[in-house]
Amino acid sequence: MAYILNIETATKNCSVSLAKDGKTIALKELNDGGYSHAEKLHEFIKVVIAEANIAITDINAIAVSKGPGSYTGLRIGVSAAKGLCFALNIPLISINTLQSLAQSVTFNDSYIIPLLDARRMEVYSAIFKNNSTVRNVKAEIIDASSFNEYLDKNTIYFLGDGAEKCKTLITHKNAIFIDGKFPSAKEMSVLSYEKYKKNDIEDVAYFEPFYLKDFVVTTSKT
Repeated sequence: MAYILNIETATKNCSVSLAKDGKTIALKELNDGGYSHAEKLHEFIKVVIAEANIAITDINAIAVSKGPGSYTGLRIGVSAAKGLCFALNIPLISINTLQSLAQSVTFNDSYIIPLLDARRMEVYSAIFKNNSTVRNVKAEIIDASSFNEYLDKNTIYFLGDGAEKCKTLITHKNAIFIDGKFPSAKEMSVLSYEKYKKNDIEDVAYFEPFYLKDFVVTTSKT
């Protein structure tokens, strides 16, 4: 039996779940349009542990969404996860953010493309089919021809906070947009348990989030 605490902070959704053998038994999340991770994350961790009626020392591993996503959000989630792993002397598991987002929908033999907003018309994307990776994560500028090599022959389901801004450009008849989906710790439960069983873990001391792009500091014009 394995209890795994899952932490998702890569987007505006601050999400924490506790899973038992890959099944989510407690979930606490907030997506209020802002980044409340610094204020809410540790509170949510306490809530799911209490709801599961276990002690924090009963947790066997910590899983964290590794990105891509918000630089600040990822830093907060990974720092919290590493701190707990050090304190409890338990392993750290990292989960690809786009893979867990793709897990939130199921369409047999269809392509699923999760999209995360990366400013202006750029998105982070990957392509999945039947829970397998067809194309790895990349950052790309969206235009009217994006993903046509897949859309011309297949129905494609797009989801995530980057999908909304793509609707006006990607108008192919085979493109289907699913609203209201965002990375959640709930979908991390199965993925983290599979990694736990394989002992697919990270070096707690040296692990860093997968930013994909360098952090850019902008200054206001006065």
